[in-house]
Amino acid sequence: MTIFSKNRLDFFVLSVFLFLYFPGFAQRYVKGLSPQESMKTFQLQEGFGIEPFVTEPDVLLPVDMVFDEHGNVYVVEMGDYPYDAKPGNFKGRIRLLKDTNGDGKIDKSYVFAEELPSATSVLPWKGGLIVTAAPDILYLKDTNGDFKADVKEILFTGFFAKNSEAQITSLRFGVDNWIYANNHGQGGQITSKRNPGAAALDVSGGDFRFRLDRGLFEVESGSGQFGLALDDWGHRFVTQNTLHIQQSPIASRYIHRHNFMPTYRSETNISDHELVMFQKSETPYWRQQRSNRRQAKYDSLKSGYKEYARDHFTGASGGTFYGGDGFGASFYGSIFTGDVSGNLVHRDVLKSVSGQPVYLASRDDKEKDHEFLAATDTWFRPANFTVGPDGYLYIVDMYRQHIETPVSIPEDLKSDMDFTNGDKYGRIWRVFPTNGQKRDVQLPDLSAKKSEELVALLSNPNQWWRLTVQRMLLERQDMSMVALLKKTFTESKNARGRLHIFYVLEGLNSLDEEIVKKALNDTEPGVREHGLVLAEKYPQYLPKIIKLTEDVSPQVAFQATLSLGQFSEKEVLPILVNIAEKQAENASYRLAILSSNQGSSADFPELLLSRGVFFNKSSEGKLKFIEDFAFVAGSRNGKNEISSLISILSKTEKNWQIAGLNGLTKGIKRSKNKKEADKSIVKGLQKLEEGASEDVKKAITGVRNSLAI
Repeated sequence: MTIFSKNRLDFFVLSVFLFLYFPGFAQRYVKGLSPQESMKTFQLQEGFGIEPFVTEPDVLLPVDMVFDEHGNVYVVEMGDYPYDAKPGNFKGRIRLLKDTNGDGKIDKSYVFAEELPSATSVLPWKGGLIVTAAPDILYLKDTNGDFKADVKEILFTGFFAKNSEAQITSLRFGVDNWIYANNHGQGGQITSKRNPGAAALDVSGGDFRFRLDRGLFEVESGSGQFGLALDDWGHRFVTQNTLHIQQSPIASRYIHRHNFMPTYRSETNISDHELVMFQKSETPYWRQQRSNRRQAKYDSLKSGYKEYARDHFTGASGGTFYGGDGFGASFYGSIFTGDVSGNLVHRDVLKSVSGQPVYLASRDDKEKDHEFLAATDTWFRPANFTVGPDGYLYIVDMYRQHIETPVSIPEDLKSDMDFTNGDKYGRIWRVFPTNGQKRDVQLPDLSAKKSEELVALLSNPNQWWRLTVQRMLLERQDMSMVALLKKTFTESKNARGRLHIFYVLEGLNSLDEEIVKKALNDTEPGVREHGLVLAEKYPQYLPKIIKLTEDVSPQVAFQATLSLGQFSEKEVLPILVNIAEKQAENASYRLAILSSNQGSSADFPELLLSRGVFFNKSSEGKLKFIEDFAFVAGSRNGKNEISSLISILSKTEKNWQIAGLNGLTKGIKRSKNKKEADKSIVKGLQKLEEGASEDVKKAITGVRNSLAI
């Protein structure tokens, strides 16, 4: 029999007392629930049901899921989370799930690949999988039919490989035949193993995209974290912890037409409801304590900053475009995003706004005071989503006790936190409408279909079918389909189908001038947008591009502005000036114009002044445009460029002068084209200084100092 010492007995009595009267002391964090118990805590939008699709032990720690054309389901398991992957002990894994008896239910689970570093995302490609596993993007394939990958090829390498919440992820096949991935703006020198002769690509500050069919890879604008939604027309929406939905309306290839731009944001927060969410679960002890401490610090500094422990997005994850046909027309085009900290699923409805290149993300009228799904189970972690061939939504639930990087939590609060608690759990949920007969999962095997049968599926109402078929046709490179594709493009009444056909032809190198012309004149704005992109190769379509800068669709008009900047013809400059007069208040338009060579040329402000419209009345957007234009001029510092701008500023009022001079100062300081100021600059500044206000004189001094004169 054990004999207690007095001290040990006193401690035991105290512990029992604290447990009985202060249960939070003994057990701050609740235990996990079974799938059926967890499901009972779900508060789901009326008219929908939810069921387990696959659960532990068949999946563990899932973070991504895809259906391929063979009827297989692949799931990424992120076993390293939340710690950095350690060489020799990588825990990333990919599961292959199969329905072997054709009843639409998963009955077999295989480990397709294991010992992967921080695997986060997968995409089917040529019978195998593309996998993001920092620092690499891999290609895995099973060639002998044993359900295990026996081919492992590094496609790209050099990506940031530390914090697993900020690595390369979210692979998506776009309607334009490019494969996109979020990079969260992390630095890295990316090299291609298939193309070793290609120069290393610096991806700092951007995302990433590539084409395996053409050996291309490049930086893409934006800095998405975990979640990338591509709508039917290729618009990109990304998720970040607190900003749950942002849009990048300008492709990186436009922004980097020259290297003299000031610092800019290429993505826009498009939410009209900011950070607010409707959480049903309890706030974890550590989070409340951390928030209290942070708030106390902010208050002591009188910063005015408010720290939120709950009811505000802090763990937004997995933004996914709903392009399925299972929920009804009112849900098509929604973006579903999880918040893993708030244990909920949020839905945004996208709306086009007149004159705005970006969409507006709003709550649906039926969800003004609640979320599409909210759980009281604090272990429910909706990290990601996919839309299946059945048209239903699948929720990837990385079910676990804690979902926060340990480096963000004070040491004393971590003393009773087990960050691996949940390693034996994992759930994928299937959401379906309850207003009709529930569909079978429908795991099709499209691989046996002939190419002409696939062409007919390019107009399927479910985006999964259309994109899967387009990818397969791209992989097959069946040139015998070109005549059928062109005929179908001309005759099809389905706008989405026409766009997919358009890019199948592009992928087969079979687009011609006539098809591009038809796209430019299409009744669907999304098709016209892509017609503009491809029309950049055809100078004869410049008049049509100019006309489309005034299109009724704001997305088409904006793309026409971007495409216009690709041309050097004399007709371009006055149109860009006209756009600047109308759209200077819009940051995206300012970036679109100034990033073009014509829109940042020395002739631009001279024409802007001579037309007598832009400088009549100043505004915040107009002044910012002049400041940024001057930055470009100072940074580039071309022949007579600075003196020409100073001459133009001398003909304007002081607010324009201050904006322009401040921009010049900043640009000259960053310029790599350092040279002695010529006499025309010195004389121009002297003339501008005569009778100038003190504010203008101060701005002139800034230019002089930057030029060392």
